Amino acid sequence: MARRARDGSTWRIGERQIKHDRAVLMLLREQSPGQPWWLAYLDTGTDDVVFADAPKVTLYAGWQYVLVQAGPDQAATWRRRDPELYWTGSVLPTLMFPADHSWLVSQLWDDEWACIGGPAKLVSRFLHHPDLQARRAALGKDVTPPGHEML
Repeated sequence: MARRARDGSTWRIGERQIKHDRAVLMLLREQSPGQPWWLAYLDTGTDDVVFADAPKVTLYAGWQYVLVQAGPDQAATWRRRDPELYWTGSVLPTLMFPADHSWLVSQLWDDEWACIGGPAKLVSRFLHHPDLQARRAALGKDVTPPGHEML
C-alpha cells in the first residue's frame, strides 16, 4: 500500500505498521486483562472518528475527541486501513487508556510516533519488543524523536 507523504514523496504502509499495531495492542491487552478501555478519536476534520454523529469531548489543548468505552478488539478494527486517511498508516485510536487509568497511549494525527505512559514494567516491554522502535524519554525533556523537528 502506498501513501503520499507531505513532501510529495511516496512511502509504504504495510506489514511493518500492521506488526507495530498488533504488538502495541498485545502488550496493552496483557497489561490490563479483562478491563474495558477508553478509545478516543481526534476530530481533525479528515480522520475517521468512527462515530461521526457522537458527542465530542474536549481534552488537552482544547481538541475535540469522540471518546468511547470499548476494548482492544475494537481499537484494532473500528477504523479501516486506508492510506488516504491516516498520515501514519495506523488504525489505532488517537488515545487509548484502560478503565483504571494505569497507562495511556497517545498518537497525534500528524506525528509518526506515539507516546506511552505507564508502569515501568510495561514501558520496559515496549522498549524491548522486536516489532517496536521505542526509546525512553525523561520528564521535562524534549521527546521529539531523532530526525524529527518540534514545531
